[in-house]
Parts: sequence; structure tokens; C-alpha cells
Amino acid sequence: MADSTHPSTDRTNTDTPPETEDERIPVGIDGYDLPVVDVLTGRGFITGKSGSGKSNTASVVVEQLLENGFPCLIVDTDGEYYGLKERFEMLHVGADEECDLQVGPEHAQKLATLALEQNVPIILDVSGYLDTDDANSLIRETAHNLFAKEKKLKKPFLLVVEEIHEYVPETSGLDDTGKMLIKIGKRGRKHGLGIVGISQRPADVKKDFITQANWLVWHRLTWENDTKVVGRVADSEYRDAVADLEDGQAFVQADWNGSIDRVQFERKRTFDAGATPGLEEFERPSLKSVSEDLVDELEEISTREQRREDRVAQLEQSLDAKDERIEDLEQELESARDMTDMAQQFTQALTSTTDEDAESGETIQQQVDEIREQKNEEIRRLRSERDQLQERVDGLESTVTEQTDRIAELEQYEQAVQNLDELREGVARMADALSMGIDDGTDKYRQKLERKDERIDELEATIAKLEQQGYSLDEEFTEKMDFLRHDAVREEIDHAASKTRTKDGHTWDVLSVLVDQDEATTKEITTFVDVSKSSVRSILSKLKDQHVVDARKRGKTPHYSLNIEGMKQIIQQRRKREEMAELKDRVKS
Repeated sequence: MADSTHPSTDRTNTDTPPETEDERIPVGIDGYDLPVVDVLTGRGFITGKSGSGKSNTASVVVEQLLENGFPCLIVDTDGEYYGLKERFEMLHVGADEECDLQVGPEHAQKLATLALEQNVPIILDVSGYLDTDDANSLIRETAHNLFAKEKKLKKPFLLVVEEIHEYVPETSGLDDTGKMLIKIGKRGRKHGLGIVGISQRPADVKKDFITQANWLVWHRLTWENDTKVVGRVADSEYRDAVADLEDGQAFVQADWNGSIDRVQFERKRTFDAGATPGLEEFERPSLKSVSEDLVDELEEISTREQRREDRVAQLEQSLDAKDERIEDLEQELESARDMTDMAQQFTQALTSTTDEDAESGETIQQQVDEIREQKNEEIRRLRSERDQLQERVDGLESTVTEQTDRIAELEQYEQAVQNLDELREGVARMADALSMGIDDGTDKYRQKLERKDERIDELEATIAKLEQQGYSLDEEFTEKMDFLRHDAVREEIDHAASKTRTKDGHTWDVLSVLVDQDEATTKEITTFVDVSKSSVRSILSKLKDQHVVDARKRGKTPHYSLNIEGMKQIIQQRRKREEMAELKDRVKS
């Protein structure tokens, strides 16, 4: 470990490090290392002027974490971390074509799932977004989903943020992205979510973020405002000495050892994509690719989002066209009214005479009568056209209202179609479940299966009709069924079945009915299974105790359904126990 006695000289600390069960990662050329758990769950800050080695230090820390099997997510503002893919399989997403996939805020939840639940290290490259609002939305939503998931998972995980001063500035207020990052800095540790911010200007970073950090790396700084930050957080002697550090050297200030060490960090082993370009020919390294299945999952999200945006755009375009047509008709109607007024004025003018015109009064009167009749006819025609135009305007306004209502109907229809699809698959599975271990010659079961077959036919006819109307079905119901097939959930189901006096098959019969009906009473379930009502009630009670089934009263009658959130927690708890057991084994070894 490096020496902490004085900031101006390099020394090697030969003292034996304190005994700890924490795994550590080496980062210094003299063997200086960092505790893994503190890095993954802590609040870090790495700073230094351009060329001092701060990004190299961040990369070394990330390389060591990845080398030891700990994934992380990097917010890359300059596109300089893709070189990690030379050695590690990482998902590189952003806006550029060089990324594995172009993503937006709609992908945030999936990215958090991949990182935390599937241990996929991710480079979130925001350097290619032309609109900073798009980049900020993606960062904010991803950070939000990481924080939300970690509340339940509590898995040690590190969020690395380059140019942290852009999101948590000292001189201006915080936007929603900055508030989310500050929230992680303040509350993420107890959930297992750590954050490390990187900046070349500590004076521009919000003071609270720096003072809350429990490990800091000070590379070379020369600007007075920046060195003042060093003096305020570390000590006045380091404020002066930080300007004399060599490339790659830094003062490391950490809560876990209570000292400030002078460390020469190792050079990163992967391609340095952030190095200043030289005259030599640039050669991009061979990069590792992530599983195509992961990319396909994200592309499906992009496709769904594009379809949604296209549909909204089409509907908005249709509404705009209707609005324009209404305006045109209103203008035509106004013109018709003007022409009517002009005709009336013209008629009145012709009927006005003076004493000098009395001699030709009869002739003029005759002409006036003829003109009046012509104009009256014109007025009647224009009024008729006006009334017709008004009817068309009213009709188009009604169409606009109907079009708006249609948008809501589309969303309701899609949900209805999804429910019908779930029922169709659930009925088919229930038919299979009812037929397990049953004598095919038994009339009672044959009749039950026939009733279910009829229900399947009805559902298929309804779905076919909806598909003719242009609606498509998704496969989200398959994910719902996967919960029941998961080993952790099956163990809870078996445990519930063991507490009843019925056969295991009856427990699965009840679950099959809930898949089919989505929600049902004890009486309704009993009509589909070969077991008494009291036995069904016992099965439901035990499944509810294991959080596989949920019950809600409607009036005085309880209605039962699958407890999706409960099964999610069962699976997450299993994964958490496995991860902690694995971490414990690593620590012991």
C-alpha cells in the first residue's frame, strides 16, 4: 500500500494491511488495492485535469471489477470506453452506428434488468446524441430503474458517470437527472448501489456530491479554484502538492483506512479509445460481442416503440387534416355570409330613387323587382349552401371527436386482445392439466374437457375477428407462465401442496384454473377440478401463505388470482441468496 505520511514524496507502506474478509482489487503499480464491496456500493469521486490520468484510473478500476466478475454500468459522455470490449464482453448502447444498438429512454428498464439480473456490463454511450435532452432522459430513466430494482435486489453494483459536473453542477440548479444521481449518492449505498463521478473540474461539481464521497482520487490539478477544493476536502498541504503530481499519480483519500495515500496507478490493459490522436495510423482493435439474444430483446423494444410512435403520428396527422378542413369550411361559410350581405345591400341601393327619377319610376321598379327576385334566389341558394357547409363542419367536428375516442379504444382493444390471448393459452394448458392421470373413459372428465374445448373455440373465433380488424397479439402471457415454471416458485407450490390432504396434481389443477380464469371464486374453481370445495379452499389458503396466490374480497366473497408480484419476489429472493452464497464463497477462498 502507498505511503500516507506526506504528500510530496513517493513511499511504500510495508505495514501489514488490516485483516478483512472483503475481496480487494489491485490498482497501483506498487500493489495498492481497493476493497471491492466499498467500491461497488460506495460513493466515489475521481478528478484531475486533462491528461493527468483520471479516465485511465476509472478504466483500471472497471477492468479489475470486470476481471473479478462484477458488472457495472458506465455513462460514457465522450465515447472513450468502448475499448473495454477488446477484453470483455460488454453491451455497448447509445446513438451511434458503432454501438451494438441504438437506444432511447424506453430501453431504460430493460437495461437495468440486464445489468442487475443478468450480470451484463453496459457502456451507456451518450456522446452521439445531438439533443442533450435525449441523452439526459436516457441517463435519468436508467439510473431511476437501477435504483428502483436495487431496493429489492440489494446487489452490490457500481454506476460510473463521466463528466459528472454536467449533471450535478455547483453553480446552477439540478434538473431531474442531477437529482436522481444525487439521490443515488445519498441513499444508494444501503441498497447496494454505488456511484463514482469523474470530472476534470472539481470546482464545478456540486459540493454535496464531493463531501458525501467516501473514496476520492485526486490527480494533478493546477487551477486555483480546483486546488482550493482539494484543500477544503483533504488538507492544505495536499492543495499545494496536487499540482506537482506526475501523469497517473494521485492522492487517494478513503474512509476505510482513514489516510491519504500517494499512488501511481497502473496503465489500463484495454484499448485506450480516449487517448489524444497522434500522427501514427489509427487501428481499431478487435472487439468482443455480446449475445445476439440480448440485442434482439432490445431491438424488439425499439420496434414496439417505433410502431407506437408511427401510430400516434398517423392519428395526429389525421386529426390535423380534419382541423384544417374545418377551418377551410368555416372560411367558405363566412364568405357565403358576406355575399348574402352584399346582395341585400345591392338590392337596397337599387330601390333608392329621387324625385328626378320619378318619370321612369315604373321602368325602374320593374327592373328592381327583377333584380330583387334574382338576388332573393341567390340568397336562398347561398343560405342553402351555408346550411350544408354548417352540417359538414358539424360532421367533421364529430369525426374529430370520434377519432380522439378511437385512440383510447385502440389501447383498450389491445389490452382486451392480450387478455383473450392469455385465456386461450391458459385454457389449453388447463385442458392438458385436467387430462393428466385421468381415465379417458370417464364421462365426467370428458365432459369437462369438451366444455373447455368449446371455450377455446369461442376464444379463437373472437381473436380471429380482432385480428381481421388489424390488431396483433403479443407474447407477454408466456412470461406470466414462466413464473409458475421457475424452480423457486415450484418449490413454494410443492411446499403448499405438502400441507394439504390432496394430491399434488390437484394443486396444479387449481393453478391452471387461475391461469385460465385470471380471477375466480372457490365455487367457480371447484366446477373445473375433481376435488371438493373444502379441499379447493385449503389449497388456495396454502398457496396464499406461500405468496403464489392472492385473494381480494368483492362484497363478502373472496376472489383468487395468481400473485405475480409475490412470485417475482420469490424469484428475486432466490437469486439474492445464490449471489450472496457465491460472494461468501469468494470471500472465503
